[in-house]
Amino acid sequence: MKILVVEDDLALSDVLSFTLRRSGYEVTTAFDGIAGLKLWEAEQPDLVVLDLNLPKMDGLAVCRQIRSRAQTPIIILSVRSGDEAIINGLELGADDYVVKPFSPNQLVARIKAVARRAGIADVATNLEMAGLSFDRSRNEVQRAGGVPVRLTPLESKLLEALMLHAGQVLTSDSLITAVWGSEGGDKTMLKQLIYRLRSKIDGEEAAVSLIETIPGIGYAFTEPPA
Repeated sequence: MKILVVEDDLALSDVLSFTLRRSGYEVTTAFDGIAGLKLWEAEQPDLVVLDLNLPKMDGLAVCRQIRSRAQTPIIILSVRSGDEAIINGLELGADDYVVKPFSPNQLVARIKAVARRAGIADVATNLEMAGLSFDRSRNEVQRAGGVPVRLTPLESKLLEALMLHAGQVLTSDSLITAVWGSEGGDKTMLKQLIYRLRSKIDGEEAAVSLIETIPGIGYAFTEPPA
């Protein structure tokens, strides 16, 4: 599922893009209304996340332009929380209205709900980060320019848990539960599984593994420094 984020706050745009990509979505971004409209025409995204206060063309005008030509789902972002602003946005054809500040995870939940109502399959099969592409539907990983490598079901569960929480430290216990459930697995089995997964996803020349060991706590999926 491809999402266009039109947001002129660069820091917020980065946070949203990271969160959405981590959730498995393909993301493209624009920082003003005119650029957003041009990207919508060129990329034909499945859903648009649209800020109202945009330079060059405001979000309401962008929403109006898109809705006059297509039924692409639109989620409006705005600091305006009054009934009039919300009603105006929805009457122009927006599918949802999110008031700032908000949790990025809340936005992901709203995207899933809007996609479900629109009949769009929002299940993203690919996770891509740190030069690694993970096809969850095929249990395969591939480094840039490399050959796809098959993973076992347990390796796939482990990699999915790590990539969906990239940059976060996950405890050994939480990973054991994610992979084996509450009734199976232990730290020795997890350590062995981590070893096997590293052997498949780390390049031959890699000096640092994508899976970092956090002594006494657990593991984290991280992007090695350039």
